[in-house]
This record gives sequence, C-alpha cells and structure tokens, in this order.
Amino acid sequence: MDRLLKGGTLIDAAGRRRGDVLIRDGRIAAIGPDIVGASGAQVVDCSGKWISAGFVDVHVHFREPGQSYKETIRTGSLAAAHGGYTTVCAMPNLNPVPDSPETIALEQEIIDRDACIEVLPYAAITRGRRGLEPVDIAALKGRCCAFSDDGSGVQDEAMMRRAMQTAAREGVIIAAHCEDNKLLRGGYIHDGRYAAAHVHKGICSESEWGQIARDLQLAEETGCRYHVCHISCAESVELIRQAKSRGVRVTCETGPHYLSLCEDELQEDGRFKMNPPLRRAEDRAALIEGLRDGTIDAVATDHAPHSAEEKARGLAGSAMGVVGLETAWAVLYTDLVLPGKVSLERVVEALTSGPRAAFGLAGGLRPGERADLTVIDPDAAWTVDPADFLSLGKATPFAGKAVRSRVILTLKDGEPVWQAE
Repeated sequence: MDRLLKGGTLIDAAGRRRGDVLIRDGRIAAIGPDIVGASGAQVVDCSGKWISAGFVDVHVHFREPGQSYKETIRTGSLAAAHGGYTTVCAMPNLNPVPDSPETIALEQEIIDRDACIEVLPYAAITRGRRGLEPVDIAALKGRCCAFSDDGSGVQDEAMMRRAMQTAAREGVIIAAHCEDNKLLRGGYIHDGRYAAAHVHKGICSESEWGQIARDLQLAEETGCRYHVCHISCAESVELIRQAKSRGVRVTCETGPHYLSLCEDELQEDGRFKMNPPLRRAEDRAALIEGLRDGTIDAVATDHAPHSAEEKARGLAGSAMGVVGLETAWAVLYTDLVLPGKVSLERVVEALTSGPRAAFGLAGGLRPGERADLTVIDPDAAWTVDPADFLSLGKATPFAGKAVRSRVILTLKDGEPVWQAE
C-alpha cells in the first residue's frame, strides 16, 4: 500500500519547506505540496511535524557476536530505530573479530536475521585488532562499510602506512580510533581540572591529536580515504581543518556528549566515563565551531552499551562507553539548536547527508531514494529516563536531563520500524 506523509515540514541541508512525501514500493515516489496520484494511499498526518531523511550513525557497538549480554543486533537496531536512525555502521569490537570473510559472515548472518534497520559491519584493519598483521582488505572490501580497529589505535606507523596504501588501491575507507598508548599512563578521564581536584589519573589530549597528526600525513602521502572517529579536542579539529584545506581526503565525526558536556559536568559515576573522555569547555567550543563550519562531517553516538554491573564501579573502575542512540537527536536539538549555537539544518545534515557522503551511502530526501525517513515532533518536552530505552545498555550521562523535540516515527523502506504511541 502507498503511504502519504501529509502536511509536514521537510528539513535537509538546503533548508525547510512545507510538503508531503508519497511512498510507493519502499521508495520516495514524490515530494511536493500537491502530489498527483496519491489517492488510496494510507495518510499519515504530519501537521506540525518535521520530516527528514533517516538518520545515519557511522559508529555504534552492537556487541554481537561475542558479548550479547551487553547488546544484540536486535536490541541495538531497535534502539537505533527509536532514535530515528535507519542506517548504522557497527564497529568490529566483537568475538570473533570480523577480520576475515568467514568471521564477518557470522556477524552478517545475525544482521540478516535480526536487524530492523540497515546495519553495515566494519571489518578490522589488523588481525584480531592487535595491530600486528594486516587483514586481507581485498577479500573483505565487498562485505563491510569501512575498516577500523576501533577501541585500539594502530600504534605502528609502518602498519598504518601499509593499511592505507592498500586501502587507497582498493578504494576503501580507513576509520581510525586515534590513541597513542605511550601517552595514556593508566588514565581514564581527561587530564584536567577535575582529575586534579579529585585525584584521578588523566588522559592527555595529545594521545588523540598526536596520532591524528601522524595519520593525516600518511593519508596525504597515500591518497587514502581516511575517517577520524570520535574527535574530542580543539587540536584535533584544527589539524583536520588544515588537512581538508590541503586537499587531504579526510572526514571526521564527534559525539553528542562532546558537543553538550565537558569535564565541568563530570560526576563520580561510570555513566560519565567514555573514551575519549569529556575534555575542557574550550574543547567543546572548538568542536561546536568545527560542526558549524563543516570541518566535522558527522555526529556519531559511539553507542557503547555495557551491563549495569560494568558501569557501577565509578570513574576509576567502570568500563569505557555510554549509550547514545536514543538521546542523540533531543540532546543536539536542546543544547545546540535551541540556544542558537548550530542551525537546525546543519545538525540535520550532520545526522543524514554528512555521514552518507563521508561513507558513500545511498539515501536522502529526494524522489527515487529509499523511503528511509524520520518524523520529529519539535514541540515534545520530555525527560531522559534510561528505563525507557530499548537498548540493553542504560548508562548515559544525560539521565534525568530535560530535553525538547522527539522522534515519533521511523520508516525503513517505507515501513514503520518505530512509532510512538
């Protein structure tokens, strides 16, 4: 049956406009104020609502296979749909690591069986994500969205150069978690005011930006398409800005928590512990400017669920990582759009066409594209309660936060995969 989204406001990077969306056979058949040929369609009243292309998150952890007590493909994809996402890219921190056609096939089998949205797997850069032996990129490139050792920076420069040379030849993306292990020194939050005042071990910003600087030189040398994961500090933004101006083929992402929070909001609670850590207010300001001026291509949640017990050991002892798929839109709207820090259109772009362009993914708010769509109630006011999450992970620094705007309908190939009551 045809479906007609009626009376909404369409939003993308180009701006806002009133219009209807006609869906037929899983695709956008027409967009406009007076659509011809919509008789008999199921009408969805979108008056007062916003319609965008489905959100894309290029950095999530769904934990299956290997750690399904933290999250599964099913629960992770349901959480994504709840948050307005229709495509996500799942990191390779799994057991077994997707580092061969055989191991990535195990993950793909679960995706095909259980995912309610599009879940695209990453493959590792090195065997077992150990940084010692490169994977066979040519054998894997048709099975994954990109290559990453996420959770581990590739420490050896020669290994990263070799991977980038192969990636450039094969036309694939290297997506890097940038972290210099020599500079960590047992740290687990930012090496700043809070760490000093509360006697915590800190992680310096150079552990991130130093490896980004190295990798940008390698990307420039090899011509590789290079994506930087979850940047968190001002130096990283400036290095990437300069590299883009030189023509380096680099894209990057940051997370909602780095745009909304900083070390000043830290509490003695594992739900504030993630990697990289929340940094200075000055870093947050630089990230917001990087998002505003287009240096940052995408906002990605780094959705990283853990069990309640693993997150109940305070800042020092808890596992790294927080969940974010079900709060990202509302947090970005509340903390960036409403105060006028970043435009609505730019935030939508960073959740839709930005990540699609960075990773060469199909989709968009245009006739002929898949009907992957997100419908938003801009006036909804609610309070973040992890008990409402569909994710198995409940640890979020935004618990109890009052937010505005909410996803009320997510369509994948024209069919509802999440709908508010």
